Amino acid sequence: MAATMNDIARITGLGLATISKYLNGGNVLPRNKALIDDAVKELNFTVNTFARGLKTSRSHTIGVVIPELNFAFFTSIVTYVTDTLRKRGYAVLVCDCRTDEKLEKEMVGFLVDKRVDGILNIPTSPNGEHLQPALDRGVPIVLIDRMIQPLAGQVSGVIVDNADASRKATALLLDGGHRDIGIILGPKGVYTAEQRYAGFREAHGQRGLTVWEEGIVYSDYTMEGGYVAMKKLLSAPQLPTAVFVTNSEMTLGASIALSEKQIRVPEDLSFLSFDKPDLFNALFPTLTSVQQPHNAIGETAANLLLNMLQADKEPIQHQVAMLSTQVLPGTSVRPGPRSKRMTI
Repeated sequence: MAATMNDIARITGLGLATISKYLNGGNVLPRNKALIDDAVKELNFTVNTFARGLKTSRSHTIGVVIPELNFAFFTSIVTYVTDTLRKRGYAVLVCDCRTDEKLEKEMVGFLVDKRVDGILNIPTSPNGEHLQPALDRGVPIVLIDRMIQPLAGQVSGVIVDNADASRKATALLLDGGHRDIGIILGPKGVYTAEQRYAGFREAHGQRGLTVWEEGIVYSDYTMEGGYVAMKKLLSAPQLPTAVFVTNSEMTLGASIALSEKQIRVPEDLSFLSFDKPDLFNALFPTLTSVQQPHNAIGETAANLLLNMLQADKEPIQHQVAMLSTQVLPGTSVRPGPRSKRMTI
């Protein structure tokens, strides 16, 4: 016989009202949350979402739209989002838009037609027009990783402090004596790329140093893009003494280009990554990298959306949660030669 809420009440000693509130997306005391989670696991309890939907006019389904399903960062975030939502009785529909703005808009329309209760989106579109059908229908939205300025006040968001992360990473190189620093960025106009570039410049400015303009290369956040960008840096008349690659996929491509040129890290060139690909844990465990809190990003986004759903008919107070990062030391960076470019 399937477990019921009465069984959960018997094990936890909590009232049915508290248990029902939590299973329907409401907030309860952390101690009660832990008790219910343990009981649900012990009893293998599942929520009858069809019956619950008839009572609440909700589907208890959340839509997630991401640019690329084969990007390690995106799939990691989806994993933590799904884990958090599943514990609260929500199913998740994941849509991969292939970094195509037209397809992204179609995916949002598909989710709205499926009457999802909310949408989590790592956006591809820079202007947010793809989300208008959901906004018109009053579907709560949380953006992840990238903010869209025209939608300020209409959606919530979870981001890391990209500028600070890039500033700390660049400072590590500058304070180690590097001046001719190459940086491989994402596409121009993309929030994360612009913020990471801003932090790069700020680190130089704080030290009265000029940026090595020839070392700035924009790419597309893909492995192939990182490969091409690194090849460009290595074919220039003046070689960088250090390279900062600003996402994990491009780091893989850039490392292949270094290997082809038989450039040793860090003997010939210091190398620093924004996020470390899982593959590198085996191949390059000592890569110096910026570490994003993947678990906190996913869990915070899911909980923000749950809180918005709990607000019911009350006006939603949209907020943007900004999370911090840390630079994980490794052996891929060593002191570099100082140049004469010291003042701005």
